[in-house]
Amino acid sequence: MTTALNNEIAVETNRIIGHIRGDIPGPTLIFFGGIHGNEQSGVTALEHVFQELAIAPFSCKGVAYGIRGNIPALLKGKRFVEKDLNRIWTQSRIRKINNKAKGHLSVEDKELASIYKLISGILASEKGPFYFIDFHTTSSKTLPFITINDALINRRFAKLFPVPIILGIEEYLDGPLLSYINEKGYVSVGFESGQHTEEISIKNSIAFTWLTMAFSGFLNKADIKNFKEYYTQLKKSAQNNSNVYEITYRHHLNNIKDYKMMEGFKSFEVVLEGTPLAIEKEEFIKAENDAIIFMPLYQEQGEEGFFLIRKTPTWALNLSAFLRRTNFGLLLHTLPGVSWANKEKKALMVNTKVAHFFTKTFFHLLGYRIRVLDKTHYAMNNRELTAKNEMYRNTWWYRITTNKSI
Repeated sequence: MTTALNNEIAVETNRIIGHIRGDIPGPTLIFFGGIHGNEQSGVTALEHVFQELAIAPFSCKGVAYGIRGNIPALLKGKRFVEKDLNRIWTQSRIRKINNKAKGHLSVEDKELASIYKLISGILASEKGPFYFIDFHTTSSKTLPFITINDALINRRFAKLFPVPIILGIEEYLDGPLLSYINEKGYVSVGFESGQHTEEISIKNSIAFTWLTMAFSGFLNKADIKNFKEYYTQLKKSAQNNSNVYEITYRHHLNNIKDYKMMEGFKSFEVVLEGTPLAIEKEEFIKAENDAIIFMPLYQEQGEEGFFLIRKTPTWALNLSAFLRRTNFGLLLHTLPGVSWANKEKKALMVNTKVAHFFTKTFFHLLGYRIRVLDKTHYAMNNRELTAKNEMYRNTWWYRITTNKSI
């Protein structure tokens, strides 16, 4: 195997944490660390793994890249310098950035341009199947968990890991990196390894990297001497919780200076109705119902005060997978209040005054990602229409999960 970069991929040297090419064809793995500059654990973990790969006699299939995210923010130890790099990956913004002179770009716009160029080069020069993994940590204590855009290929791959899975976060965030990748149809998984400064966050990210390399076929599981220990470590850190959850509420912050989270909350903690969660503009924010709190904010930068989640039952996952495999969602435009949103017939428009009997949960079952346009209209894109299922059809994990709930 080799650690040399392709000539076709021109990048800043410090952008690349590591690069390993196997002697025979296989998958292409792209790992990101430090998209948020105060989240160093993923970078440290990738440095550790790629150093070991470079000196140990592994037999690799395909190619793996480790990529640093927001380099100026990493140097400052801040989430971002001018704007959140994980909130600007939209098609319209990318076009604007590519059309601007570099001197007129913000710090994060320049970082996006650099990473975009690198990703484009990898997609153009490498062969699939492609796997994108983005490492993060949280400001509060948490179990390690996975976030995915809810396409079946993402579900199937994510369920290989013994940690909770969170669905639906892309509906509440504008411009995450992985949503941009997922819209291109590739497997893309976010891994939140723990709290920012905890040593276990680095260890969990190291474990997740090795497991990803094994599950994707980049490495033979038998060649990873601590494979069982890595799997057990994640399972133990997650306290044997491998449930699937869906986000039901996001508390958006207009001005973080007006907001303070009540102390002591951690992700996946049950909160009872009436529990004070935060203070905003000198008023208490209380839980309106019994709920599960998720990613409470305990840092000086961020746009989300907290989320609420609920467990997704197995029957719903089963039904969802069945309906998507039968392409039931393609008939929705014939229902009252539902129509095609564009000539390409890749998005739906829902008038909730007419189709008030359909809920977001119903559309989620069919794989639709919902954007609220106004009080009476949804715009919906089907995640399954863009998923590159053919690229992953011959992988072992795709075959064994095709007829299962995941």
